[in-house]
Amino acid sequence: MTVSRPEKIDHIGIAVRSIEVVLPFYQDHLQLPLLGIEEVASQNVKVAFLAIGQSKIELLEPLSSDSPIAKFIEKRGEGIHHVALGVTDISGRIEEIKNNGINMIHDVPIDGAGGAKVAFLHPKSTHGVLYEFCEKSK
Repeated sequence: MTVSRPEKIDHIGIAVRSIEVVLPFYQDHLQLPLLGIEEVASQNVKVAFLAIGQSKIELLEPLSSDSPIAKFIEKRGEGIHHVALGVTDISGRIEEIKNNGINMIHDVPIDGAGGAKVAFLHPKSTHGVLYEFCEKSK
């Protein structure tokens, strides 16, 4: 089975301690429009999306100390967390990539921001980069 390749970089996720503190930099200095802010219970984070061309920047703020983002910030500090690749058949992509020996953090899609289905590839299988498959609802 061959599934279509990723279509685009959907967004770049950036881990931050506080969206409220960093948002003025993105809006006032980079002049990126805010698309919205929401909480994603499945990841225990608050996210803010900013538009940039055909892609977005996703600011990720932990909602508790046991959030994956809180653990990331504690270990590495604020900064780039992941690159999200837009796909149309997330379940097919997961199956195909696992069949090719790539380890996944999520073997089945989970709920992401904006109603998207998401799944993360394990960075030990991707040369140190955390990639996310992201399928938007139609």
